[in-house]
Amino acid sequence: MYKSFEFTQNIKKFLIALMVIGALLTVVGVFMNLDHMHRIMANVLLNGFYFTAIAMGAAFFVVVHILGESGWHTAIQRIPEALGQYIPVGGVIMLLVLLGMGDLYHWTHPDPDDTILLGKVPFLNPVFFSIRTVVYIVVWTLLVRKLRKMSLASDSSPDDIKLFTRTRNWSGIFIVIFAITSSTSAWDWIMSIDSHWFSTLFGWYIFVSSFVAAVAMVIILLFVLRRMGYMDHVNEEHMHDLGKYLFGFSVFWAYLWVSQYLLIWYSNIPEETIYFVKRQEDFGMIFWANVIINFLAPFLILMARGTKRKMNWLLVSAIIVFVGHWIDMYVAIWPGSVGHADFGLLEIGMTLLVLGVFLFSFFRHFAKAPVVPENHPYFKESFDYDNIR
Repeated sequence: MYKSFEFTQNIKKFLIALMVIGALLTVVGVFMNLDHMHRIMANVLLNGFYFTAIAMGAAFFVVVHILGESGWHTAIQRIPEALGQYIPVGGVIMLLVLLGMGDLYHWTHPDPDDTILLGKVPFLNPVFFSIRTVVYIVVWTLLVRKLRKMSLASDSSPDDIKLFTRTRNWSGIFIVIFAITSSTSAWDWIMSIDSHWFSTLFGWYIFVSSFVAAVAMVIILLFVLRRMGYMDHVNEEHMHDLGKYLFGFSVFWAYLWVSQYLLIWYSNIPEETIYFVKRQEDFGMIFWANVIINFLAPFLILMARGTKRKMNWLLVSAIIVFVGHWIDMYVAIWPGSVGHADFGLLEIGMTLLVLGVFLFSFFRHFAKAPVVPENHPYFKESFDYDNIR
């Protein structure tokens, strides 16, 4: 009933061209910044983390619907499933961060008189940091591959309730591990850049930023696939739910941003305010643009019910959110690692390169399975979604 996706030579050529252009710009940018290794490593961290976090957000999207016994998501389930398979590739990029951690993290060479950093040495030290990084990547990879394997097994095992139950059990394991590691990885890779500063909201903040970017990527790829002649079974009700996710989590992101900002502003403790003072003084335009792009734009576009049900409006909002949360990661990483705003060939090139690898991974894995899990127990509910509302 549903044709499988064909990863054609034209798509491969386009993505390879994107990667080649990105690689060339990256090489030029690297040679222009050989005396600024902190900027090179900041780009590796930014793009390595952002796209890996999107992949994990996509895997979380699948898992949370499995645990909630949702039916509607099965119409698009194979998109976030395929996105999640990027994690081992993104993990390799994150391993490169370990090679240049001395250029990113001040805690790798603390001042002998810095009592704050010296007190954090048991946790923030190169060996333990490297071990945690490897553990995150390995565990995440094993989990997403296990879930993918069981999903593909359902294609050849109709009415296998035991397989469905096993998938739900593994989803429970995933959600527990992800609840812990999504925060600790954000502390390690992002928050520890500003190693004198901390926030109890930071793990949640980074998770929501990653998840809403993942939803945006699902919407973008859904649009692309529909233009290619696939995913015609997706109707306005499915798009409406995706739009509600994009709208709701953009508002939630703004809530966390304001909560963190206002609490620090009101308490006015120098050790806490320095985080925002640095960003407002040296990254003022980008700092405030981050809020406008990631909250105000999707809020105004998607507030009306009709725009959530129109693919073109959803696409515009999704592109804004995807770019916006790349900027959000930039604002989180650059002030503590680079110290001043930089945007040139290096940033453009490395982003295009990793984006090309990310999309190549997606289409490659998406082509390995039917576009929908027809044997999923709740697939009929998704297929008849417009009739059961």
